[in-house]
Amino acid sequence: MANNNDKMSREEAGRKGGEATAKNHDKEFYQEIGKKGGEATAENHDKEFYQEIGEKGGEARGKQRSDD
Repeated sequence: MANNNDKMSREEAGRKGGEATAKNHDKEFYQEIGKKGGEATAENHDKEFYQEIGEKGGEARGKQRSDD
C-alpha cells in the first residue's frame, strides 16, 4: 500500500525487505543470527530481566487463550 505521495509505507517496506531477505538466506542463517542476538542479550541482562519478560509473555499468551 502506498500513501498519497506514492511512497511506500513503513509497514510495506518492512514486509518487502523481509521477503527479500528470506529469499536470500536459509534456515542456518536465521539460526546463527538468533544465536548471536541471544548471546548479546544475555551479556547485557540479568536473571530478573528474563523472569520479567517470561512472565509478561506467559500472561499475554494466557489472555490470548482465554479470548479464544
